[in-house]
Amino acid sequence: MFQFAFLLFHAAISADMANSIRATCNRAMKLYGVVPKSEGQMQYLRFLSAYNESLDFWLLTAVINEEAHVLVSADDENDFQKDLFSQRMEFYVKNPNIGGCAEGGRTERKAQYRSKESLDFTRSYLSYSDINRYIDYLGRKYADMVTVTNVGKSYEGRTLKTVTIGQSQQSKTILIDAGIHAREWIAPATALYVINRLVQHANENRDLLSNLTWIILPLVNPDGYEYSFKSNKFWRKTRQPYGRCIGTDGNRNFNFHWGEKGASKYECVNTFAGPRPFSEPETQTVRDLLLAKNDTIKFYLSLHSYGRMLLYPWGYKKDLPRKWRNMDVVARAGASAMKRSHRVDYRVGGAAKVLYEAAGASDDYAIAVAKIPIAITMELPGDERGFHPVESKISIFIQEAFTGIRTMALKMMEIQV
Repeated sequence: MFQFAFLLFHAAISADMANSIRATCNRAMKLYGVVPKSEGQMQYLRFLSAYNESLDFWLLTAVINEEAHVLVSADDENDFQKDLFSQRMEFYVKNPNIGGCAEGGRTERKAQYRSKESLDFTRSYLSYSDINRYIDYLGRKYADMVTVTNVGKSYEGRTLKTVTIGQSQQSKTILIDAGIHAREWIAPATALYVINRLVQHANENRDLLSNLTWIILPLVNPDGYEYSFKSNKFWRKTRQPYGRCIGTDGNRNFNFHWGEKGASKYECVNTFAGPRPFSEPETQTVRDLLLAKNDTIKFYLSLHSYGRMLLYPWGYKKDLPRKWRNMDVVARAGASAMKRSHRVDYRVGGAAKVLYEAAGASDDYAIAVAKIPIAITMELPGDERGFHPVESKISIFIQEAFTGIRTMALKMMEIQV
């Protein structure tokens, strides 16, 4: 039944990891749409996602009859199709020509300047250095309300920085992070837009700054993010080597039900949980932020893509936490606001029930260990390019997301968690 999966899983991989990764990047690839019509077909796709290191599942929910998106190389296409035929699964080619290599000097990434030191992230995806350049500029110009803090180092030595907005020591705190998965470029762009609205448009958002402090980490995984910019734009993991391959899925690396369902123990799979909990310096940084201020943080929001969803724990199982209703109220307020203002539909619910079981995630850790009352993962939109919406859509997507985020923040304050 799983012949293709096992053959691929046990296939030999080049000892030269760098050349192997470059070869994967250069192969012609197609994006497939696959529709599971039964629980058995759904479980089969889950098996491939967990154990087949040659397939890249971009989207796979827990809903039967909902289309999954799978990136397949030309080398694996025939076997993949045969395998699906053997399971009597419906599929089609969604995008026949996807290239994985990112050009180091991509013209669409050229910075658009609003001022000498302010980059326009609404029309282009910023590099790691440009993200830091922007937030450092805010820290200098708006020192009365903005504090930029070096909170950690990545495996390759890049600095992780938070932006803290608001000065009240007694206020409730919202912690936002983005970019734990390298290829999800729209997530850091959204985090920067939130910072921009709160700082450079503070007069329009005074209700978000009254008795509320914001701590925003716009890029959790700078090593992977830079690698996705310059080499392989579909790179997901961190960049610390393990065994035959490189990187860990940061959102499987947290020490709550670590290594269980939805997390792989195989280092070459995209959902590799790491050799141990918090093996990655990047996830250690998020952990430390959650624990250091867990007495004031009332809302933790993690930005991802893609799929327009607002998800809350549990991720490791389909049951809901005892106090799930407050998270549901906050998430539904955000979804309703985006529906009214932008005519978009965000699905709301428990992560494992809506999307899939994924143990070792940051939002589960936030409520179970750090005891933060509200933890939500926001899956931002994609388009025909998947994780990298065309740059003309950046402003549309980040504006709709901010509508949801501001409404969720106000709802959190209203229900007094």
